[in-house]
Amino acid sequence: MAYVGRFAPSPTGPLHAGSLVAALASWLDARAHRGTWLVRIEDVDAPRCVPGADDEILRQLGRLGLVPDAPPQWQSRRGALYETALARLVADGSAYGCACTRLDIAAFWLAQGQDRARHAELVYPGTCRPERGGLGARTARAWRLRLPDASVVDWHDRRLGPQHQDVNAEVGDFVLRRADGLWAYQLAVVVDDAEQGISHVVRGEDLADNTARQILLQRALDLPTPSYLHSPLVLAVDGQKLSKQNGAQALDLDDPQAALQTAGAVLGLQFERRAGTQIGDWLAAATHAWAARVNEEARS
Repeated sequence: MAYVGRFAPSPTGPLHAGSLVAALASWLDARAHRGTWLVRIEDVDAPRCVPGADDEILRQLGRLGLVPDAPPQWQSRRGALYETALARLVADGSAYGCACTRLDIAAFWLAQGQDRARHAELVYPGTCRPERGGLGARTARAWRLRLPDASVVDWHDRRLGPQHQDVNAEVGDFVLRRADGLWAYQLAVVVDDAEQGISHVVRGEDLADNTARQILLQRALDLPTPSYLHSPLVLAVDGQKLSKQNGAQALDLDDPQAALQTAGAVLGLQFERRAGTQIGDWLAAATHAWAARVNEEARS
C-alpha cells in the first residue's frame, strides 16, 4: 500500500512551537516511508479562523523546507463531500437529528444525580434516538452518529501503544453536523482522509482521544482505517498543552534551522549543528534517524 500522510492545521493563527512538532513528525514519517505528504487546511470551524492565517501557515512551512507534494486543500471547499456522507448515514439509520442543547444534556445528568464539571465531556444520553421517540414536535438542531451497541474500540498507536475506549460510555452518540450548521471535526476529517487516500495519520497527542470515534465513523461509512501515530506535545509553563488559546507565540523563523532543531528535540532527534549546514542537511539527517525508527518498529 502506498504511503500517503498529511498535516492538517486549523488556521486559527500562525504555526507555533507545538504545531511545528506535529508538522515535522508527519513530514518525517512520510519521507522515511518514501511516501507522499499532503497539507490540508482544516477551516470548517469558520468563526475560529483568522483571515490570512492559512497563507501564513503555508509560508512558514515553506521557510522550514516542509513543502507538500501536491497543492494544499481547504476543508471549507469540500462541503459537498460531507453532505454526501451525512445523507448516506441518515439513509441507513446510522445518523439522526437531535434537538438537545448542552443545557438539556447537563440537566439530564443532573436529574440522574451526576453533576458534570463545567468543562467536562457531556456524554450524550441518546435522548433523541428514534427508538426513544425521536424529535417529537421539536426541530433538529444537529445531527449525530448512532453508535452501535458494541462501541468499545481497541486500536494501536505507533508511539503510545495499545489504546482502548468505550465510546458509548465516555462520549455517547457524537455530533456530525453542529447546531450552527457547521460540519463537525469528526465527520470532516474522516471523509477527507478517505477521499485523499491517507494511509498514515501522524498528529499531536491531544487528538488521540478522537481516534476511537473516527474509527467507528469509518466503519459506518465502510472506509479504511489509517495507521495512527500521535506525537508528543509541547507544554506551556503551566503544564497545559501549548496552544493559541493559552498564548503560544508564532514561530520565530529568523533562523528556521533553529526552529527545526527545537521541534526535533521534542521528537527525540538531536543533532549537533555544524557550521555551514543548511535546512536540507538537517532534514536529511532527521529523515535518516526517523527511518531507523520505522525499521525498528517494523522488526518489533
